[in-house]
Amino acid sequence: MKIKKAIILGAGFGKRLNPLTLSIPKPLLEIKGQSLLENTINILIKYGIEEISINTHYLADKIKDYIKKKNFSCVINLVNEKEKILNTGGGIFNISRSFLNESFLVINPDTIWTEKYLEEFKKIEKIFFLKKIKNILLVVKNNKSFDKNLKGDFRLDNNILSRNNFKNNDYIYTGFQILNNEVFDNCKIEPFSINDIWNKLIFQKSLYGFESNENFLHITNIDIYKKLKD
Repeated sequence: MKIKKAIILGAGFGKRLNPLTLSIPKPLLEIKGQSLLENTINILIKYGIEEISINTHYLADKIKDYIKKKNFSCVINLVNEKEKILNTGGGIFNISRSFLNESFLVINPDTIWTEKYLEEFKKIEKIFFLKKIKNILLVVKNNKSFDKNLKGDFRLDNNILSRNNFKNNDYIYTGFQILNNEVFDNCKIEPFSINDIWNKLIFQKSLYGFESNENFLHITNIDIYKKLKD
C-alpha cells in the first residue's frame, strides 16, 4: 500500500437531515451506537492510513471536541474553513496543497463503510498506480443502493466514467476516490464542487472508475437515516 494520507469531508450543513443536524453536525450522527465519523476513521486506520485531514465549517467546534475525546490511533488534522465553506472541490484542494505530488484518498462519512470495502480499496489503489493515473472513483450499480430514490451519476465502460446528459447513468459515486492534486491545476482557493473537476476529466475521457460489489448504504436524508438506524 502506497497511500498514507486521507481527507474526510466534514464541513457540510447536512440540511437534508434537519432537524437532527440543527445541533449536531452530520458526521457525528450515530448508526448502531457509532458516529458516521468514527466509522469512517476506523476503516481508514484498518486500511493503513497514517494521517487523516478533516475539513470542517458547520458546528466545527463539536467535531474538534469529539476528535480530542476519542484520541484515535493516527494523526488527525482539522482544517476549519472559518470564513466560508469551500464546497467539496475547494475543500479537497485547500487541504491537498500540502501533499505536493503525493497521492491521497478522499472519503465521505455519509456512507456506512464496512470491512468488506477494504479489499476493494486495495484493488482500486492497485489500478491507480499500475495505470499511473491521476484519479479513480469507487462507484456502484444503482440497484445496490439502499435508497432506491438515488439516481445514477455515471456510466462505466472499461474503467472510464462518462455521463449521458444526466440520463441513463446507472452508476452511483460511493464517496471514495483516490486523487493526485495535479487534477487541481489552475484552481484557486475558492468554493467549487468536485463535480467541476470530474466534468473536466470526463471531457478529456480520463475520469476513471472501479465498480464496487457491496450494497450501498448511504445517509441521503432523514428518512433513510431513521431506517438505517433501526
